[in-house]
This record gives sequence, C-alpha cells and structure tokens, in this order.
Amino acid sequence: MRKVKASLALSEVLPPREMRNSLLMLFTEKPRRKKHKYYWPASLRFTSTLCVFIVLMVLLALASQAAKVSWSDKPLNRTIQPVTSNTAVDMVPDSKSVQCSSAQKAQGVGLCALSLTTGKYKVGLKLEQFTGVEEGTGDKQNIRMLLHYPIGDKGEMPGIIFLSGAGTGSATEAFQDQAYYFASAGFVAATIDKPVWHTTPITRDYPSMARVYDEAINMMRKFPGVDPNAIGVHCDSESGWIEPYILDMDHKIAFQILASPMLFEPRRAMAFVGAQDFSIIGANPGYQSMVRKVFSIDFPGLGLKDGNCNPFNSRSFAIPTFLAYGAKDVMTSQVDGMAKIMQMAQEAGNENFVLRDYPFADHILRIGNGAAGDTTLADHYLQETLAWSAGMVLGYQQTAPKVAGHEIYQSIGLPVVHSDPVGMWYAIVLHILLILFIIVTAIYSLVVLGYKIAALCKHDKRPVAFAGNFAKDIFFSALASFIALWLFIAAVTQIVIRVAFLAWGAAPKIGGMVYWSWYVIQAACVVVVWTWSMVITSLFEAMSLKGWFRGKNKPKTQRQIEFLENRDHFIASSKMGMGYIIILAITMLLVLLVLAFWGLFLY
Repeated sequence: MRKVKASLALSEVLPPREMRNSLLMLFTEKPRRKKHKYYWPASLRFTSTLCVFIVLMVLLALASQAAKVSWSDKPLNRTIQPVTSNTAVDMVPDSKSVQCSSAQKAQGVGLCALSLTTGKYKVGLKLEQFTGVEEGTGDKQNIRMLLHYPIGDKGEMPGIIFLSGAGTGSATEAFQDQAYYFASAGFVAATIDKPVWHTTPITRDYPSMARVYDEAINMMRKFPGVDPNAIGVHCDSESGWIEPYILDMDHKIAFQILASPMLFEPRRAMAFVGAQDFSIIGANPGYQSMVRKVFSIDFPGLGLKDGNCNPFNSRSFAIPTFLAYGAKDVMTSQVDGMAKIMQMAQEAGNENFVLRDYPFADHILRIGNGAAGDTTLADHYLQETLAWSAGMVLGYQQTAPKVAGHEIYQSIGLPVVHSDPVGMWYAIVLHILLILFIIVTAIYSLVVLGYKIAALCKHDKRPVAFAGNFAKDIFFSALASFIALWLFIAAVTQIVIRVAFLAWGAAPKIGGMVYWSWYVIQAACVVVVWTWSMVITSLFEAMSLKGWFRGKNKPKTQRQIEFLENRDHFIASSKMGMGYIIILAITMLLVLLVLAFWGLFLY
C-alpha cells in the first residue's frame, strides 16, 4: 500500500517516462554489481608474479654465487699403515746412556733413582704462584703451578710440565692423574693454570703464553733436586701452537710429548676440523660449504693476530718427540700431521721421534664419552709416555718401530684457505642489520597489535596497518620468511650439537635431518620468493589502479572508476602502516640476502 502511495506522489512531479522507470525500480530488486577482489585479472596477476619470481630467483642465485668460497678437499681417504699395532716403546741403554750399577739404583743416586714404571715413590705436592704478564696489554694474571714430586728421591730428578689445550686449564684439576703417575716414578711433574688474561678462544696471545710457561719451567729448574737440563713438556691440542714459541726461547728443553697437537696454522687447522666433522656426521654438502665461508674471514682485519700464525721452524722438532693421536680423534689432520713431523724432524737431523696412534681414543687420548664425563686415558698411553720420557733423560735408545698402533686415517685433505676481507665485512654488516631489524620488527609488531586491540575495544574494525589485498600478501610473505630463517637456524644448531658430541668422543649420528633439511630450507626459500613476488605484484596492481602507468591525458577506465569508488587506502591504512610495511620489507630482504649468502639459492 505504501509503494502505491509513493508511485502516486511521483506521478505528480515526474513525466510519464521517468515515472515508469521509477516504478520499475520500486517494484523490482536492484541488481547487485559483481565485486572483484583484484583489479587485475587472474591471468595478469599470475604472469606478473611469475616474471617477478624469475627475476628475484636469478638475482638471489647470483648473490649466492658471488658469496661462494671454493677450496679443494683432495686428496681423500689417505692412510698410513704402521709397521705394528703394538704401541709399546722398547727403551734400552747403550754406551752413551747413563750407566747405573745395581748399588746406584738401590741407593737412588743421580738419575739412577728414576724408574721407567710408576709406583716407586709416594708423591708430595707443593703449590707455587707467580704473576703472568701479557706483553702488549700489560694485563696480569695470578698463575698457580702445582708441583708433584717424589718423596724420598735423593737423585737428580727430571721434570715434566703439562700444558692445557683449549679452554682454561686449572693447575689443580687438569692432568692430575698423569702428573701423579710421573711423580711416583721419580719425575717432578707440574700442572699449571693456563694464562688467558682477558683473551677469548679466538684472541689468544700465544707468544705471551709461551713466555709465562717458560717462566714456570725456569721455576721448576730451581726446585731442590731437579736436573735443570732434563725437563720436558707435555702439550695437548691447542698448546701445540704454543710449544714452538717455548722451544725458540728455551734451548734446554729435553723432550716433548705432543698429544693430538695442532700442527698447522689455526685457520687451516680449524677449517679442517669443521669440514671433516661436518662430513663425518653426514651433513649436506650445502652445510659443509658454510665452513669455507666461516674460515675465509680476514683474521688481521678483526684484530685476531694468531689466526694465521705459523710458529713452526727447524727447532720445533729438533728435540726428542713423542707424537700421539687417537683413532677417534676428529679434530686433527693425522696423516698430514705425522708427515710434517717426520719431514721437519729429519730436516733438523733428529731421528729420535715416536709416532703412536691409539685405538678407540679421542682427541685428548681418552676413551669414552667426554660429554658424559666418563673417560679414561687410552690403554698403555701413560705407561709408554713415562717409559719413553724416562728413557730420553737416561739417554736410552728406542728399538721399537717409530710408527705403530692403529691405522692412521685422514678423510679429507688439509684445505688451503685464503682470507676474503670484502666477503667478511659484507657478512658482518648483513647479519648485524638482520638482527637489528628483527628486533625493530618485533617491537613495531607489538605496537601495531596494541593499536588493533584498542580499536577493537572501541568496536572499530577498520584496519590499522595494511589495507586491501596487500595485507594478506605481506602477511604470508613475512611468515614464510621467518619460517625459512627459523628452519635454517634450527638445522645449523642441530649440526653444531652433533659435532660437539662427536668431538667429545660420542658415536656419530650420521645423516638424517642434517642432510635432508637443506633441501627443505631451499624449498622454503622458493616459497618465500614466490610470496615476495605476490607482494610486488600487489604493489604494481595498486600503482596501475592509481593510474601511475597511465599517460597524463589518458582518462580512467570504467573498471578503474569502479575500483576507486569508496577506496581511501590501497596499501596501508595509515602512516604507521606504511612504516610497518617498510620495516617488514627491509627485514624480509635481509632474510633473503642472509640465506643467499649461505648458499641456499645454489641449486
């Protein structure tokens, strides 16, 4: 009835034709205009996204290729076959040896008081302290030296000092079993605090450390009853880089025992450790290539003066040398190491060297899982090093083969690594920027979330950051980027954990996640680039809709007019939203560049 009255009212003011149209509109339902989600048709969006995707993939692949570091790990799987598996040392006197009668041995006269086996004497302890100074910085450290000495020994006692490897060895904790063993046979055995001052494992000052150790050796020489010319040095791992400095400044060292020593420049030695261990655990070759980048850093450029140090010279192996490796040692290049010692010793005219490889022993000549703290020294290692050391100071000759024990094996060649200052600084800046922008993104996200919650509390459902289709595209792009980065970090963490357990002597877990995860992350990177391409396509679409690709005098199309109706925002709904977009875009770009740097776009 109301519609009829409305039509009568219209007839009074409208002509017949217009009245007819008005009546049709009143009595018929208004047709709904089809709403289009995107301004561009699906085919155009797909084509644009695909083109952008291809361009981005090519650029990122070029970035990966530019950051690639190559080296040769040849030759592979080399071995040295010892003459015998029996590691025993046979020390016999000759005409030049210390001559001891039965009475002299019984009375403990001179070096005749020394035993080639342990348990002859009870052991006393004496703690000495002095100040170790680092040259250059003047830093000081109180150094403790714990002397283990044989009680009742009336002869001229030989000495041995034990130097710790990596870490911060303590005089009262490290080498206590070995020092007691030697002291009970007639040696004065010293364990000493490692002089580290304010250095870190990558900023050690080896020459200053050598001076402190030599000061301790001179203190031992003054200990009552010690033969000053019969003191030897036992080196573990990292201290293999320190021992040559000691030998350069102290020409009275009688012998040296090198237990799994580092015998090459730190850069090459540690690059070998990383490459070999990654290979042993079955890490994907992509992860193995990361080792090359890490050790191509410019050590001098970072103030790491010992990174390229090569302290070895003609004196390094000119004295009697006992070299010991463990068959499970995954941190040393054993074939290259033994070859180097044999060559340099012979060049120095020293035929008095012994090389032993102990089965089942790890990097520090222990058997068991070091991570669980349940280890013992390799079978016969103590007995043989003691017998050999005692034989050296007595002037005995060894009649057993120079090379004996387990088959000596090296999986890859010792790499030749060169520094890459440009690549190093690019990587440092890139990773620092990524960390900073991740923090900024997290803070900004919390701010945006706060604004959104406040708006919802006011029943305001309008967007506070992104607008239109761009919101979905940027969200998925950011999500994919952070997932890819998280997968990469998780995989690298798993590799580091496996390598750590391997270094401690645990049985390696081979392959699995540390192999196939590389391909998963590469697939995730493809998804990230595709979502990025969708974001860029949305930007192009918005620019096209706003007429940026249209000539100045060209009128808007009907489709543009329809899309522009009632649209105030196309990308961001506010200045805060635009800032959020810029921060997210930079963060995602940095994520892609970091992943490209580590080689994830090399397929």
